[in-house]
Amino acid sequence: MTFYLLPAKGPFAMSSEVRLAFEHPSERAAATARPGPLDRISLRDHMVEVEIGAFQAERGNTQRISFNVVVEVTPLPADLDDDVDRILSYDKVTEAIAYELAAERLNLLETLAERVAERILHEPQAVRVFVRIEKLDRGPGALGVEIARSKDQVNHSVEEDEPPHPRLMYLSNAAIESANFKTWIDQMESRQRPLILCVGAHPLEVPKTGHKMTQRRIDLLSIEQNAWRLAAKDDRCVVVATRTELDWAMKNGQICVWAPSKIVLDAVDGPSEAPSEAVALAAWFAATFEAGEMIVIGAESPESPQVPLRVVNVEQTQL
Repeated sequence: MTFYLLPAKGPFAMSSEVRLAFEHPSERAAATARPGPLDRISLRDHMVEVEIGAFQAERGNTQRISFNVVVEVTPLPADLDDDVDRILSYDKVTEAIAYELAAERLNLLETLAERVAERILHEPQAVRVFVRIEKLDRGPGALGVEIARSKDQVNHSVEEDEPPHPRLMYLSNAAIESANFKTWIDQMESRQRPLILCVGAHPLEVPKTGHKMTQRRIDLLSIEQNAWRLAAKDDRCVVVATRTELDWAMKNGQICVWAPSKIVLDAVDGPSEAPSEAVALAAWFAATFEAGEMIVIGAESPESPQVPLRVVNVEQTQL
C-alpha cells in the first residue's frame, strides 16, 4: 500500500500522519491542497466484482474491489448556468474505472490505479486525482493502494474510445402515429447499435413572431414538445438534451429522443437550416455525431446528407 504523508512537527506529528493516511481521499486532498482555489468531486465506496490479482488463487475467481476517488478540478465558471456539459461529470469517473477494468485482466491494484488516474486526468477540467482501490475479500479487512497524480505527471496519449456511430431515425408525425411505430423500435433495438430518434415540430400550429431569433427558439421548442410526445408512446424512449446525456445513453444502450435546443444553440458551427427544416436539422445532427446511418420515415430525403441515408415509407414494416 502506498501512502503520501504530510510533513508534520511536534509531539503529535506521527499520530496526525497516521490518521491522515487512513482518511478518505477527500481528507487527503484537502490536507495537501495546493495554492489557489480548486473544486473537488468525489466517488465514494464504488464497488465492482472483477477478476484481478497476481496470486494463483485469484485466477478464475472474481472478488469485490472498492474505489474511492477524488478529483480536483478547475473552479466552476461564474456563468455556469447549471450546464452539465461544462463540468467534469461523475460519469467520467465511473466510465474510466469501467474502461480500464474491461481493457485487460490485471495483476496489480497499483497498475489499475495508475491507469484510472491517467484516464481521468485526460479530462480538460481535471487537475489532480486521488485514487484508492481496496480488495474486500482477501482478508479480514480491506487491502489496498492509494495514489495521487497531477496532470503534469501522466502520459497524455490516452487511447480514446471509438465513437459509437449511432443510427439516427427521423420520424414524421405520420410515422409517430403509425401502427408500425413499436415494430420499428423493436427492430432497431435488436440491432444493438445506439439509436437516436429525431422529430419535427408538433402538429399544433406554431406561433409566428416575424423575428428570426425568437422564431428559431419557438421552432426548437416545438420540436422538443414533439419529442416528449413521442417518448410518451414507449417507455424505452428517453428525451435527452445535452452531449453528456447523449454520450452516457449511447454507451449504456438507452434509446434517445433528441431535444435540440441546447446543442443547436451552443454549437460553434451550427446548422445553416432553420429548425422548421426538421429533416435537414436531423441530418446536421447525424453528421455532428458521426452517425453510421440515418433513416427517414415518412418524409423526404434531406439535400446532400453527410451520412449514409435511407428513406422509408410509413406503410413499410421492415427497416
